[in-house]
Amino acid sequence: MNFGKGDDKGGYKDNRTLPSLKERMRDGLKELKHEIALWSNEVKERFESDPLLVFRPGEVDVIWQFKNAESLKKWIVTNDSDNNEGFSKSSLVLGNHEKALFSGQLSLKVPKDGRIKRTGYCNMRTIRARSVLRERDQLGNNKSFKREAHLDWTSYNMLVMRVRGDGRSYLLNINTRGYYDLTWNDMYHYVLFTRGGPYWQVARIPFSKFFFSSKGRVQDRQKQIPLNKITSFGITAGERYAGDFSLEIDYIGLEYDPNHTEEFAYEMYKIPKFMI
Repeated sequence: MNFGKGDDKGGYKDNRTLPSLKERMRDGLKELKHEIALWSNEVKERFESDPLLVFRPGEVDVIWQFKNAESLKKWIVTNDSDNNEGFSKSSLVLGNHEKALFSGQLSLKVPKDGRIKRTGYCNMRTIRARSVLRERDQLGNNKSFKREAHLDWTSYNMLVMRVRGDGRSYLLNINTRGYYDLTWNDMYHYVLFTRGGPYWQVARIPFSKFFFSSKGRVQDRQKQIPLNKITSFGITAGERYAGDFSLEIDYIGLEYDPNHTEEFAYEMYKIPKFMI
């Protein structure tokens, strides 16, 4: 692990130049008053919050709803072509029905650089709360003093999405980046199966169904999602069929279903040490 000097871009280079130490100290002192105000609001909201109000069985709390162009600013779109690792293209725009339209073209063509062996993905992901211009968003994740912000979904057990797809399957990604670099690429996945056709569908996916991976590889030792440490949510088009794809999204929300009692869907086996 890299203590003190980590690379949080997973090996991709960041060519930005940092200001001098003197300039950073001056800017930090200017923000001190604002940070103290944020901290005061955090303390106040902590005492005013009532966890009993969250448990409303059958009611969906919409976290991301796509009504206008402003709602798209909380999302980032990336493709394999952005890192010279492929030729896929995609975009996230407001469609004709005032819903988000995630569309593009998947390409399985491999660059002739002798380094890339497999390609073909497009991804949309939420911006982490602390990087949204330090503004208070609908989730209230504006931590003071530049502290790491997380989404807390411990009061829910179900992910709910209203989508209209093209018959392809899409990968849902829940990132739980931890403090140490060893956990920066921790992610949980589940597959969203869409229908091809003119009708919308509501997908309800229990958090217990999500499986654990790191750096894109499913791990042998599975574990539950730490729902209080979620850093971002994303959707990936990476099906092994080249061509156009299209996914319309109305909203993404959370629900508490008291009838769903499963804690973890995957049975794990303990292998004797002498067999490893």
